[in-house]
Amino acid sequence: MRVVFFGSPAFALPSLEAVAREHQVLAVVSQPDRPAGRGKQLQPPPVKVLAMRLGLPVEQPTKLRDGVLAKILTALQPDVFVVVAYGRILPPDLLAVPKLGAWNLHASLLPKYRGAAPIQWAVIRGESKTGVCVMRMEEGLDTGPVAASLEESIRDDDTAGTLADRLATRGSQLLAASLLRIADGTVTPRVQDEAGATLAPLMKKEDGYLDLGANARVVSAQARGVDPWPGATVFLGGEPVKVFGPRVIGGQGAPGEIQGLAPQGLAVACGEGAVAFAELQMPGRRRMPAAAFLAGHPIPAGERLNRASGR
Repeated sequence: MRVVFFGSPAFALPSLEAVAREHQVLAVVSQPDRPAGRGKQLQPPPVKVLAMRLGLPVEQPTKLRDGVLAKILTALQPDVFVVVAYGRILPPDLLAVPKLGAWNLHASLLPKYRGAAPIQWAVIRGESKTGVCVMRMEEGLDTGPVAASLEESIRDDDTAGTLADRLATRGSQLLAASLLRIADGTVTPRVQDEAGATLAPLMKKEDGYLDLGANARVVSAQARGVDPWPGATVFLGGEPVKVFGPRVIGGQGAPGEIQGLAPQGLAVACGEGAVAFAELQMPGRRRMPAAAFLAGHPIPAGERLNRASGR
């Protein structure tokens, strides 16, 4: 088929590669280059980098509702749009361009976790499974009929990052198979059950502030769900500390109370039970194992970590 591919982050890379192997990619639409790193130099999104390596033309519009992109893509006469983590909602004039529709690879089992951060919220909310699905796009937020889906278990040690890596690979396989059925007209999408719909809103920096007054399993799930971004953060003496690799362990004490070094890492009491963090990171410093961190930043047992500075 003649395809226009929309995508931006690394999650979309396996899908772009899979689509480019089997179909004619007329253009790739990605987010504009953004400042990144300490020097705030403009950096292209990963999908743009791959598209250029594959020799594919790239569009990076700053606006979607002015009709300009719709006019450009209409001239290409695409059969389908494929959208994978593009990061922006397509307006009706764009959705109307491809003759066989616009199809989105979404990283959840719709109708659960509609929105921008389905992987993160599935981990944070303690789900035991999630998945990927291919959905025909319409004007609503992830409300279109679902053509195909695959389940994926969420492991006890999964972060949003590790889970995303697996879903990106499995999603590309599901997408490739679904496009063949779209091409030959055998796809039969099912309407979503609105009664089961939940939302997965865009992550904010504050979502990484750990609530150590919660159950240890809830704390662990939150810490893993915000890794790699915005990162799990606690405060020690008013200073933010990033924590990684949580493991639920035995123990009790006041929420946030340091219990010392355990085999799994720095042990911290929660509202119920305790969590050990394998690695920690101070602002402007490198991430390091708990034992090495404590060697350079001794924290006496009994001292407390807080959710936010001064609280």
